[in-house]
Amino acid sequence: MLTDELRAEVARLKRERDAVVLAHYYVPTEVQELADHVGDSFALARLATTLPASTLVFAGVSFMAESAKLLSPERAVLMPDPTADCPMAHMVRRSTVEAARERYGDDLAVACYVNSTAEAKSWSDVCVTSSNAVRIVSALPQRNVLFVPDRHLGAYVASQVAEKNVILNDGFCPIHRDISAAEVSALKEELPGAPVLAHPECGPEAMALADFAGSTSQIIDAAAASDARDLIILTVDGVRGELERRCAGSGKRFHFPATRPVCPDMARITVDRLVACLRDGTGEVGLPEPAVADGARRALRRMLELGAR
Repeated sequence: MLTDELRAEVARLKRERDAVVLAHYYVPTEVQELADHVGDSFALARLATTLPASTLVFAGVSFMAESAKLLSPERAVLMPDPTADCPMAHMVRRSTVEAARERYGDDLAVACYVNSTAEAKSWSDVCVTSSNAVRIVSALPQRNVLFVPDRHLGAYVASQVAEKNVILNDGFCPIHRDISAAEVSALKEELPGAPVLAHPECGPEAMALADFAGSTSQIIDAAAASDARDLIILTVDGVRGELERRCAGSGKRFHFPATRPVCPDMARITVDRLVACLRDGTGEVGLPEPAVADGARRALRRMLELGAR
């Protein structure tokens, strides 16, 4: 439990360092409570470019802090734990991208999920997030779209944009992929009529049981708008804190699969590490080499441009 003394210390450290803390929905609830802004990857990426603070502290995994640095290179970007990574971010090879470009030529766009390394972004034409992927892919002038690195989000996008030929890469989020359809079915049997709200990083068997598919923020909005008392949530358990805050007093109950979906990398972002980062200025994120930085920044900026339309 957070004490008043701890909250005051964090507030003081933020003032002294001219820092703002951005936290993803998947980090521990206590860290979210100390943050200035909490959101999903797209909301935080867009917000980070508008904040006046000279230091951004990113309570999330490495690709998020890296993206913030790419978009705001003049500012210091700090991570409470620089080892917090995303396995899926590394699940694409340049040879896959080059082979698709050779096959389809100018009628190919490479759409790179923001959950990726800067290098992978630099090979791409545009970045996307789970909240805007369908809209952005639909808006691309090319008919053929290589979607990297997540095959599950890519498959969901393909189901929504039938006019496009979406080519899938063999990457995945281990946490969402491993959400068990059998466990979801058991929850549905236990809670008749409870809607299932799923993140499209889930595997096809679990997605087939969903009543709603969307990004983390879209799941939260749908849960808040729902008339249901019980809701089955298929994403990382860290979102529970925001669901409970948004729906406080409503009597709503949120049910996750029996095998709790926890991201071990997000769990590395603890209160102690956040405080140490603010106090000592540790975990500073640097820029990649100029060619990579320029390419990745171009793909991120195109995402912000197309995502705002």
